[in-house]
Amino acid sequence: MTVHAIPLTEAQVWSILGEIVDPEIPVVTLVELGVITGVEVRDGGVRVGLRPTFAGCPALEVMRREIRERLEAIGATNVAVDLVLHPPWTSDDIRPEARTKLEAFGLAPPPGPVVRLEEILVTPRTCPRCGSQDTEVRNEFGPTPCRTIHFCRTCRQPFEGMKPI
Repeated sequence: MTVHAIPLTEAQVWSILGEIVDPEIPVVTLVELGVITGVEVRDGGVRVGLRPTFAGCPALEVMRREIRERLEAIGATNVAVDLVLHPPWTSDDIRPEARTKLEAFGLAPPPGPVVRLEEILVTPRTCPRCGSQDTEVRNEFGPTPCRTIHFCRTCRQPFEGMKPI
């Protein structure tokens, strides 16, 4: 572990957080996904606010551990990763650069802004493979709680989409 002779700054902490990828979607960082709510550096200690995409997010402890380990590796002591449930995360929190990365990864980014469930199921999603909007929801429950399964009628390929929640 590297210990800094000078105190850590908020900018250094944000820089490290900007390198930590989401364990379930490894092409976007936690910062880009909008789950980091804030950083406080005081007396050598660091507090990070972490707002999960879902209250029961299975990757929550993995994210907390990664944040702690990465910050301790640059000399932070007394690292606290606080769970933030209010206000809840919504897909509106996803940064534009993350939406581009999600699409390149083959995961349709959620359309913004957040809408009602009934609208989610009838609003066409753009296929990340061919760009067509001639798509349909095949299953509103994907491999994780924040994803849906879609089908493109143009290229005849299934794809995952992030729920606009």
